[in-house]
Amino acid sequence: MYNRPVAKNRSSILQGLREKAGQLPTGPGVYLFKDGSGRVLYVGKAKSLRSRAASYFQPSADLLASRGPEIHRMVEQLVADLDALECDSEVDALLRENRLIKDIQPRFNERQKDDKSFPYLQITTAEDFPRVEITRKPQTKGVKLYGPFVSPADLRAALPLIQRVFKFRTCKLEIIDGDPSLRHFRPCILHSIRQCSGPCAALVSKADYAGQISRLRQFLESKGARIKAGLTARMKQAAEALEFERAAALRDELRALEGLQKRGLVHEHVQPEVFFIDPAEGLARLGELLGLPGPPRTIEGIDIAHLGGGEACGAMVCFIDGRPFKGSYRRYRIQAATGGDDLACIAEVVARRYKHAGMNEELFPDIILIDGGKGQLAAAYAAFDDLAFHPPVLLAIAKREEEVFIHGRDEPLRLSRHDSALRILQAVRDEAHRFAQHYHHILRRKATLEEPLSPRRPPRRR
Repeated sequence: MYNRPVAKNRSSILQGLREKAGQLPTGPGVYLFKDGSGRVLYVGKAKSLRSRAASYFQPSADLLASRGPEIHRMVEQLVADLDALECDSEVDALLRENRLIKDIQPRFNERQKDDKSFPYLQITTAEDFPRVEITRKPQTKGVKLYGPFVSPADLRAALPLIQRVFKFRTCKLEIIDGDPSLRHFRPCILHSIRQCSGPCAALVSKADYAGQISRLRQFLESKGARIKAGLTARMKQAAEALEFERAAALRDELRALEGLQKRGLVHEHVQPEVFFIDPAEGLARLGELLGLPGPPRTIEGIDIAHLGGGEACGAMVCFIDGRPFKGSYRRYRIQAATGGDDLACIAEVVARRYKHAGMNEELFPDIILIDGGKGQLAAAYAAFDDLAFHPPVLLAIAKREEEVFIHGRDEPLRLSRHDSALRILQAVRDEAHRFAQHYHHILRRKATLEEPLSPRRPPRRR
C-alpha cells in the first residue's frame, strides 16, 4: 500500500515527459535529461529531437535491452524533466553534445568525459614549404587550422585524396629554400606516385609550392564543388562503361571528400582542453596590462541573447582563478528593457546583478567583462549611476577584431590572438555567450510549445 502513491506519481511524471518530448522540434539538436533538483543526468544528440527524446518514454521501449540497465534505471526512477537545444546541423549537435558532456560531466554519460578531443587539419605557415598534417594537439602559432572534424576516420581517408590533387607534403623534414644540399636528396615514394611535388629535392620552387597551398586552402574554405563534380562525372562514366570496380573506388573517394565537410569552426567549437593556457600566467599578464596591483582573481562575464527582440535574457558567468565557478552562474529574464535594445538589456542585468553584490551580500568581482564594444561598456557603467558604490574594472571585448575596451581609456587594447591575457578574456566571454544562448533557447522553446489557452466565455443567458 505504501508504494502505490509513489508508483502513481512516477507514472504521471513519465506521461508528462512523453507529452513534452512529443512537442519538441523535429530538427537536429541536443537533449538533456534532469532530475527533480534540476541536475543534468544525461546529454544526448539527435537527428530529430522529437523522435529521439520520445523513444525513451514510449511504453513499448525496451531500454533494458537497447540501452542497458543504467539508462533503464535513470528513465524509470530519476528523470523528472528534459530540455533541448536546437542546432543547425547534425555536426553542430555532435560538437555541442561533446562540449556539454565535458563541461557538465553528467552521471549517466559514460563516454566523452575524458580529455580526448576531435582532430584538426593543420597547415604550417611559418615554413618555406608548409606541411599538412592531422593532429589532436594543434600549435597555437605559425599554423592555419581547420576543424574540429567529427570523424577522424573520414579525415584520414580524405587526406591522401586531396594530397593527390594539391601535391602538398606531409613529412616533418626541415626544408629551407635555396639549400644546395636539396639537389642531392632523394624524395620519398609519395613523389613517385605523384602525391607530392617534391620540395625536399628542390623539384618545385617556393612560389609554385605556395600556389599549391593557396589552392588547398581555397578548397578547404569552400565546399569543394568542382572536385566533387569531377569525381561524380568520372564515376558515372565508369559505371556506364561497366567498370564497376573503378566506379566503386571513385564512389569511396567522393564519400571521403564529403567527410571533410563534417567539421566545426575553430573559433565557434572551441576545445579548451586542446588549447590549454596556464590560468595563472594569463591572469598575471592581465593584471600587468590593466595596471592592477596584482593578478585579478574573480572575473564575471555578462552577455545578452534574443532573437529579433523576442525572449530576451541575460546571463552572468563567474571565473575564479581563471576557471569557471558554476555555482555562481546567474541568468536573468529581461523585465523592464525592450528586448531589441541591447544597451538597455545590459544596463538592466548589471543593475540587477550588482545592487546586492556591492553591499557585501554577494561576491564582488575584480573585473566585469561585457560581450560587446564601446556602447555596451558605456551602458554597463551607466547602470552604476543608480547604485551607491563604484564599479570594479569594467571591460568589453568585441568579436571578430577581438579588441578589448577599457572604461576610462579612449583607445582599445589590441593584443595578439595568442596573448594569454586575451585568451582568458575570450574564455570568459565565450562561456557567457554559451550560457546566455542556452537560456534563450529554453525560453524560445517554452514560448513556442506552451501557448496560452484562450479564455473561455460563459454561456449566454436566454
